[in-house]
Amino acid sequence: MTFRNRAALALPAIVFLFMNGSFAQQPATPAPPASSAPAIPADVSPLYVVTYVEAKATSRDEAAAALKAYRDASRAAPGNMRSIVVQRVRRPGQFVIVAAWKDKAAWDAHMGTAETKAFRDKLTALRSAPTDDRFHNSLSVGPMDDPQVPGAVYAVTHVDVIPPRRDDAVAALKVLGEANRNAGGNVRYEVVQQTNRPNHFTVLEIWRTRDAFEANSMAPAQREFRDKLAQMTGALYDERLYEVLN
Repeated sequence: MTFRNRAALALPAIVFLFMNGSFAQQPATPAPPASSAPAIPADVSPLYVVTYVEAKATSRDEAAAALKAYRDASRAAPGNMRSIVVQRVRRPGQFVIVAAWKDKAAWDAHMGTAETKAFRDKLTALRSAPTDDRFHNSLSVGPMDDPQVPGAVYAVTHVDVIPPRRDDAVAALKVLGEANRNAGGNVRYEVVQQTNRPNHFTVLEIWRTRDAFEANSMAPAQREFRDKLAQMTGALYDERLYEVLN
């Protein structure tokens, strides 16, 4: 039998196998549903909560008024250790709530009140982006107080490093925190670490003047940290300036 004849006999069998799925690509096994973010550990104390709020341009004054009322109510809530609201200097529709709670139970109780739910509902009507809550444990922090310094400059920075370099980032941020708390003109320098993404960090800075902030940006400790960060960063160093909402 020639090769051509053998091929002719084999072809129907091959077609039959493909029609019956023997050679056909099998359906991919469905991927398991993506797991939700890990829960906030109950034993984190204090629990630092940084909430980003972005209001529509036409609603920023109304949002500011709502945020002031919420801040005052939060300060009076059981388990609240601090509640500050800052407004971005160049983008006044962007706000950050910087709060600290005794623990997750205190936060949960606060979020469950009718007043907090009403506030969140109001924000939904005013916002141009979803409200973004980020939960942290302490990493390099100072006293838990609320200094009132007229004209102070506030900076909130998100630091993101690649997961394999997390421990290196922790060490570098601790060194930076100690150096900047001792810098001239510093009121507070606080580094906290996200509970569900431990390679993400938030830095809160308060400086007495813009000149003090600018001078520190050129300090050797700051430059050394940025040099180290460049080797492990996972995203742009996102430093933003704010003023406190009075």
